[in-house]
Amino acid sequence: MSATHATRIAWKMINDILKLIERLAPDPVCDDCIAERLQLADLQKVRIATNALAGTSRFERCSDTCALCDHKKLATRRSQ
Repeated sequence: MSATHATRIAWKMINDILKLIERLAPDPVCDDCIAERLQLADLQKVRIATNALAGTSRFERCSDTCALCDHKKLATRRSQ
């Protein structure tokens, strides 16, 4: 796989994660549910992506109840 192809795949995954979080806003969603909903096998890559999104002013990560699984854990939401 070329670096360009891998980069495109990574950006698509981040964009899909962003869209899911936006769709559920203002409710938070955990990494496990993001991975399950988007059928992403690599949870570590999901964590890297959600941490990157939380590094922007548009998103935040906090311990909260996930809107999808109803478990309290680290979750990502759109900043209010």
